[in-house]
Amino acid sequence: MTLDPSANGPSSLLSCEVLDRPRVLDTLVNNLEGMAYRCRNDASWTMIFVSQGALGVCGYSAAELVDDTNVSWEQITHANDRLRVRRCIEQAIAKVGRFSVHYRIRTASGILKWVIERGVAVPDEQGEIVVEGFIEDITAQRAVLDALEQAELRYRSIFENASEGIFQSTRDGRYLAANPALARIYGYDSAAELVADLADIERRLYVEAGRREVFCQLMERQGEVLNFESEVYRRDGARIWISENAHVVRGANDEFICYEGTVQDISERKHYQQQLERQANHDLLTGLPNRILLNDRIEQGLARAARLGYYLTLVFIDLDNFKFINDGLGHVAGDELLKCIAARLAASLRGSDTIARVGGDEFVLVLSDHYRISTVISLLERVLNEIWRPVTLAGREFQVGASLGVAMFPDDGEDAQTLLKHADIAMYAAKKRGRNNFQFFTHDLNRIADERLNLEAAMRVALERDEFTVHYQAKVDASRRIVGVEALARWTHAELGVIGPDRFIPVAEESGLIMPLTLAVLRRAFRDARQWNLGRAIPLMVAVNLSPLLFLGDDVVDRVCTALDDEGLPANQVELEITETVFLGDDTRAVSILAEFKARGFRLAMDDFGTGYSALSYLRRFPLDIIKIDRSLVTGLEQEEEVAMIASAAISLGKSLRKTVVAEGVENAAQFDFLRRNGCDEFQGYLLSRPLPAAQFTALLAAGGVIHF
Repeated sequence: MTLDPSANGPSSLLSCEVLDRPRVLDTLVNNLEGMAYRCRNDASWTMIFVSQGALGVCGYSAAELVDDTNVSWEQITHANDRLRVRRCIEQAIAKVGRFSVHYRIRTASGILKWVIERGVAVPDEQGEIVVEGFIEDITAQRAVLDALEQAELRYRSIFENASEGIFQSTRDGRYLAANPALARIYGYDSAAELVADLADIERRLYVEAGRREVFCQLMERQGEVLNFESEVYRRDGARIWISENAHVVRGANDEFICYEGTVQDISERKHYQQQLERQANHDLLTGLPNRILLNDRIEQGLARAARLGYYLTLVFIDLDNFKFINDGLGHVAGDELLKCIAARLAASLRGSDTIARVGGDEFVLVLSDHYRISTVISLLERVLNEIWRPVTLAGREFQVGASLGVAMFPDDGEDAQTLLKHADIAMYAAKKRGRNNFQFFTHDLNRIADERLNLEAAMRVALERDEFTVHYQAKVDASRRIVGVEALARWTHAELGVIGPDRFIPVAEESGLIMPLTLAVLRRAFRDARQWNLGRAIPLMVAVNLSPLLFLGDDVVDRVCTALDDEGLPANQVELEITETVFLGDDTRAVSILAEFKARGFRLAMDDFGTGYSALSYLRRFPLDIIKIDRSLVTGLEQEEEVAMIASAAISLGKSLRKTVVAEGVENAAQFDFLRRNGCDEFQGYLLSRPLPAAQFTALLAAGGVIHF
C-alpha cells in the first residue's frame, strides 16, 4: 500500500513507503497497555481473538482465552458483576452501538482487579454479530477514586459531627461555610444562621480591636496560624476564649480561594490556666505575690532603679514569736493572723511597691523609686506600727511584733539574690537587737552571718561526733551543803576553741538542732546523776534546761522520758527548767505538756523569775515547784535599794505559794547573806562553784559536798 503524501495537504509532505498493514496493526495491538479482543455473542462471550496484553490484564495468555481453551471471560468476570455487564453489552448489541462498563475480574493468581471495557457490536465476515473492544486494568485509578470518595464521606461526616468548629472565610471577614459545632460555640441555632448573620468578623466577633487584622497578616505571611488565641463575643454578648488553627486555600494557579480552619472553645482551659498562673505566682493563703513573682518584680525594679538612678529597697520581714501563736492557738488562728498582717502590709504600700510572702511568717517588701533614706525609714516605721496593731484571735487580743532587715540597691548588692541574702542577714540582726525593730545591712553583719553558718555546720559535725560535754554547777542550801546540780552544755572545738553557750544555743534553736543537742545533754546528765546518787540517802537533784522551741513539737515528753529510762534515773530526781517564753501565745498546749511531765514525776522550775511581765500569773496557774530568782536581781540588790526590795518580795511570794526559791548568780558573801536572811532556800553562783566537768564535780562531792568561802 502506498500512502499519498498529498492526503494531508501540501504543508505536510511525507516520504512514501510501502507498509505491511497486518504487521503494523499486530504491533500496535499487542503493545497496548490492555487487551484487545473479538468475542462471540454467546453465553460465555467466547473469545475469537485476544491480544497479548491479556496476560497483563488477567494473568491468562491469549492462547488460554481463545475458544475458552482454559477459561472463559464469563468465568473471569466477578460473579456479582456478570449480570450487570451482560445487560450493558446486550443493550449495546440491540442498538448496534457502543458500550463502556466498569467491573471486577478475578485474575489467574486470584487477585481481584477493576477493569474498564469499551466495545462495539459489529457484524463479522459472515454477517454474525460479534463484539470487538478493549479491556484496560483500572485498579489503581479505581483505588484513587475510592479513596477520594471515602475521604469526601469522612470529611463530610467530620465537618458535620466534629466537636470543633470548622469554617471557611473570606479575606474581608465573611464566613463562606461553617459546621454545626461552630454555630454552637458562637451561640447560633444553626450553621446557616451563623453564616447569614455574622457578616463582619472583624467588628462583630473579636473583642480586641485589630485582632482579625493580626490573623490575616499571619495568614498572608505564613500561610497558616496555629493556636491563635482570642477573646470573642458570642451571639448573646457573652465573652469566650477560642483557639484557631487555619490555613490559606489556594487554587491550581496559586490564586486565593479562602481561609479554612478550626475553632475550639478554650474558655474553661483559659480560666484554669489563669488560675494556675495566679497560683504559680501568688501565695494561696494571703493572695500576695510569692517568691516567683517577687523575683520578677525585683528584676523589673532593679532595671528601673539603674535607669533612673533611684534606690531599690528590699525589706525582709519576720514576725516575732509567730510559732508560739501558731502552735498554741492552732493553725487556723495562725492563718488568720498571717492574712490580717498581709492585708495591713498591702494597704500601707504604694501601687509601685510589692509585698510578697516567701515563707511561713516571712514577707519581703520591694520599695521602688525612693531616692531618700529618710523616706525609706518613714515607711519602715509605718510598717512596724501596722504589724503591731492588736489582732483578735480565738476571742483574745494579741500584739505581734516583727523584725525587719533592709538591703538597698546599689550599695548592698546589684542582683536579687545578693540583696535578699543581705536583707535576711539584717533581719537576724534586728531579732538579736531585741525584735520589733529594723536594721540596715552592713558588711559587718555579713561577716557575722558567715560565722553563724560556719558555726551551724560545725555543730552538726560535733553532734555526730559527740563532741559536746556537760559541766555541772552546784546548788547549795543555807548550810552550804550541795543539794543539787544544774547541767550546762559546753563545747570546745578543735579549731575554734571554746565556744560559749550564748553563741551556740541560739544557732541550735534557729537551725533545728536544739532537740538533738538537748537530748545529748540530758543523757549525759542523767547518766552522771545516777552514778552520784548511788548510795546517797538524799539524792542530788539534777536540773536541765528545756528550750521553749521543744514545746512546739508533739513528742518532747516521750523523748525526755526515753532518755531518762535509758539511763536508769528516776524522774523525781530531775528538775526541768523552763522560761516564761514557753507560755507565749495560747498557753493551753504548754500547760498540757507540763502537766504530763508532772504526772511522770518530774519537778518543774521557772527560770529567770522576776524579769517577765506576767510571772505572777504563771506562779498561780501552772504546776511549778521551783522559782529561780534571776541573776539580774541578785547582782543589783547591793547597789539599788529598789532591786533589793524586788528580790525580797519575789522570795516572799515564792514562799507564800509554797515554792522552793533558788537564787542564781550569787557572787559574793553579802549577796548570799541577804538572800539567806530573806528566806531563800537554795543558792547557785560563782561564789559557791563555777560550772565544773563531771570528774571535778565528783571530786567536790567526795570532799564532803560542803562549800566553804
